[in-house]
Amino acid sequence: MFSAPLSLTTETAFDLPGYLQESGAHNAWVAANLSGRDVGSFLTGLAFDQDGRLWVSDTPFGRIFRVTPTGEWDLIARYDGWPAELAFHPDGRLIIADQRHGLLALDTGTRNIAPWVTHCRSQRFLGVFGLVFAMNGDCYFSDRGQSGLEDRQGAVYRLGVDGALDKVLGGVAGPAGLVLASDERHLLVAATRDNAVWRVPLSQEGASRAGCFIRLSAGNGPVGLAIDSDDNLYVAHDGLGAAWQFDRRGEPKYRIDSTRGDWTGAIARHPLHPNELFVAEAQTGAILKAVLPLY
Repeated sequence: MFSAPLSLTTETAFDLPGYLQESGAHNAWVAANLSGRDVGSFLTGLAFDQDGRLWVSDTPFGRIFRVTPTGEWDLIARYDGWPAELAFHPDGRLIIADQRHGLLALDTGTRNIAPWVTHCRSQRFLGVFGLVFAMNGDCYFSDRGQSGLEDRQGAVYRLGVDGALDKVLGGVAGPAGLVLASDERHLLVAATRDNAVWRVPLSQEGASRAGCFIRLSAGNGPVGLAIDSDDNLYVAHDGLGAAWQFDRRGEPKYRIDSTRGDWTGAIARHPLHPNELFVAEAQTGAILKAVLPLY
């Protein structure tokens, strides 16, 4: 269908130190999602702050870390939750998509965590996973829970700056990461259990004519998404040990292979060095880095 993409290989940028590894043998999230295997961490969310520090979530153990550019790990918060993706609110708070509690807000100065959005029309979410902010401050977030092809209850919501909360899209099999196109006319959604990335046209009324933009195969499916100003899309492909770069038309340009393991789920671009791509390999607790050519 397309020419074979060019190949890049990652290097290890940061490793979760051994003293911060836990035991997942009797962890409820691990039992439900990883068949009870004993893992020391499961890194699911990556977000850079304006100073180039990387914020990382560890889902089963309810931990939020901050990693300096030189590789020092600081445990910022630990709480009774299952944090997934992270994104900075325009006011500077770190918003946590928590699979147990909804959207939470972390004050990075005091390190206090407070509920932000916990339900829709008096009903709890299935399990919030991904989020992205529009330029006007609207927040789009995915609610995946245990949805799959046999149970398409996954959804995407929009929280407006005016506080209005609406369901933008339903019937998604395992929605995960989200990004907005540069003109914000389209929302791209990683539909993990459909092994695809959906493109959702947006309007003031919500979504219309959602369709499959990229169809993947093998692995567990796409999880984390990132995008650049040219609308090149970066996809972390869980279970395949790879990330991809697709151009604005959906043609694959680069395959970026993990040097550590196959659980490549979270992905982020460095805000100060836009050609540097970071991918979390959840199985080993590693943050991988790839440098894309500047042309």
